[in-house]
Amino acid sequence: MAHLVSVNVGLPREIAWKGRTIRTGIWKTPVRGRCRVGRLNLEGDGQGDLSGHGGEQRAIFVYQIESYRYWQMQLGRTDFVHGQFGENFTIAGLPDDSVCIGDRYRIGSAVFEVTQPRVTCYRVGIRTNEPKMPALLTSSGRPGFYFRVLSEGEVGVGDQIVQVGEASERMTVAEISALLYSPDHPRDRLERALRIEALSPGWRSSFEALLQSQMAGAGGSGNAGLAPATAASSTAPGFSSLLVAAIDRETVDVLSLSLQHPHREPLPLPLPGQYVVVRLPRADGPPLVRSYSLSGPRSTESYRISVKIEPNGAAGDYLKRVLQTGDVLEVSFPRGGFILQSRERPVVLLSAGIGATPVLAMLHALAATHSARQVFWLHAARDGQHHPFAGEVRRLVLALARGHSFICYSRPAPRDRLGEDFDAPGRLSQSTFKEIGIPHEADVYLCGPARFMADMKQALATFGIVPDRIHVEVFNGGEPLMPGIVNAVPRAPHLPSDARGGGPLISFARSGIAVHWKPSSYGSLLDLAEACDVPVRWSCRTGVCHNCESGLISGAVAYDPLPLDMPADGNLLICCSQPIRDVVIDL
Repeated sequence: MAHLVSVNVGLPREIAWKGRTIRTGIWKTPVRGRCRVGRLNLEGDGQGDLSGHGGEQRAIFVYQIESYRYWQMQLGRTDFVHGQFGENFTIAGLPDDSVCIGDRYRIGSAVFEVTQPRVTCYRVGIRTNEPKMPALLTSSGRPGFYFRVLSEGEVGVGDQIVQVGEASERMTVAEISALLYSPDHPRDRLERALRIEALSPGWRSSFEALLQSQMAGAGGSGNAGLAPATAASSTAPGFSSLLVAAIDRETVDVLSLSLQHPHREPLPLPLPGQYVVVRLPRADGPPLVRSYSLSGPRSTESYRISVKIEPNGAAGDYLKRVLQTGDVLEVSFPRGGFILQSRERPVVLLSAGIGATPVLAMLHALAATHSARQVFWLHAARDGQHHPFAGEVRRLVLALARGHSFICYSRPAPRDRLGEDFDAPGRLSQSTFKEIGIPHEADVYLCGPARFMADMKQALATFGIVPDRIHVEVFNGGEPLMPGIVNAVPRAPHLPSDARGGGPLISFARSGIAVHWKPSSYGSLLDLAEACDVPVRWSCRTGVCHNCESGLISGAVAYDPLPLDMPADGNLLICCSQPIRDVVIDL
C-alpha cells in the first residue's frame, strides 16, 4: 500500500549561483518524528519564491521513491537523498500516470487533494546538479504533484496513504502535464481538463488560453498556454524595404515618419498598439536596430512611426540629420502583444512623453469605429513644446461619444494656457484617477518612461485596478523575470567585456545592443543577453516553461536542448537557442 517514506522540510536560504544570489527553499531535510500539517505548508517548511511555489494550491510537493530509482538509473547516480527533488513528501506508490487531479487522500490525521503537476524551474537543476533536470522531469512524465490541504493534522514516516475520494473527471497528473507542455493539445482533452474542479487556477488559465486560441481559429504554431504576453501576436521574421514618404516635426524633439511600399503595394494591417523594428544603416559599423511604435491609424497604405530625438542618440541623430524624404529603410512586419482588446469595458489610455505613440494608435482605432466605450485619455508632458499630437488627440477624443481627456504639464511655460492646452500642473497621480472618475473595472493601457510606469502601476493598484487589467508597453528592454534572484542591481544594457569577435551578429532591438556571438563564451542566447544586462524573462532555462519566449525579428537559430513544444513561428526561446546566422531579437 502507498505510504510515506520521508517527510522533508526546509526554510529558504540564500546561495551563490553564476555570480548571483538566489533565495530558495528547495533544500529539504527529513523530519524525525511526526510533523504538523498547516493549511499552507508543513511546520518548519517555507518557500523562497512564492510566485512560483507555495500557497494554498501548492502547499505540499510530493515525489515518488520509484522516480528516484528511475533517475538513479538514467543518470548513473547513487548520491540522492530524501528531499533531493525539493519534495515535502517522499512516497512509495501513487505514480504520476495513475494519480488524478482532484483525488483526495488521508495521511495520518490530515486530508489532502491533488491540484496540479509540478512546474519545474532551474532550481531543481541546481539541487540535483543536473542543469537539464527541469526538461527531463517534464519530458519523462515524472514531474510529481502538489497537494492542497483539506484538513490540517499530523503526519509521519510510515503513515499509510488512503484514498478517501476521487475526481469525477479522471485525468492523471502525467496526462495534465503532457497536455500543457507537449505539442499535442486536443480540444476535447482541454475541455475535459477544464471540467476538473480541483485543478489549480494557474493551470486552468493556461488551458483556457489554449482552448480560446483553438476556438478563435489561431491554430498554427506556438503554445498559447505558456507564451507570455510579450511574445503574443508573433509574425514572420524578416525586413521589408519601405520608402520614407514624409517627415513631420511634431514637437521640438519628436519626428514622425510616414512609410510606404516603394510600389504602393499593400502592407500588413497592424493591430492598434503594435510596433515595427527599423534597421538604420551606418557607414562605420553594424546597422542600428530600433523598435518604434506605430502611432497613426490602422492602414495597409502607410505606417507612421514617431521618434523622440534623444541628445547624443545615434539613431535620433541619423533620423534628424541624415534621413530624407525618398530614402528607403528596412522595416519589420508589425508585431507585439501590447494591443487594444475588443471588449466593452471602459478603456484608459495612460501615457507620458513619447509613450503616447502606441496608445495614440489605440485612440485612432476607437475613434474610427465610433466606439461607445468610455475612453479616458490621460497624458503627462513637460510643457506645450514637449507635448506631441495635442491637436490630433483633441479631434479624436471629440469624435468619441464618451471620450474624456486630461493633460498634466509638469513644468508649464508662460505661454501654456491652463484649461486649454493642459488641465492641471504637476503630475498624474491616484488622486487624478478619482477626480476624473476612472471606473475601477476599466482596462488600462500604460506606456512611458520607466519611473512614470512604476509610479502609475503603484497608483493604479492602490486605486483598485486589478493587475490583469493593467497592460504595459516598455520601450527600452522589458520587464525582467528572474525568479529567486535577490539583491540584483539593475544596469543599463551594455556590450559585454569580451565584445570582440567574428561570429553572427546578435542585435537586441529594444535595448539597442549589437554584439558578435562567441560560442566559446556563451551556451545560449540567454547567456549572452545576461552578459549584456539586457532585461530577460526565464524560469526553467531548458526549453520547458516558455517564459523566455521572445520575438525573432530576423535570422535563424538552432536549439540544444530541443524545446518540449516549439515557440510560435516568428518567436524563439532564448534559454536553449544558439544563432545559425545574424539574428535580431525583440529584447
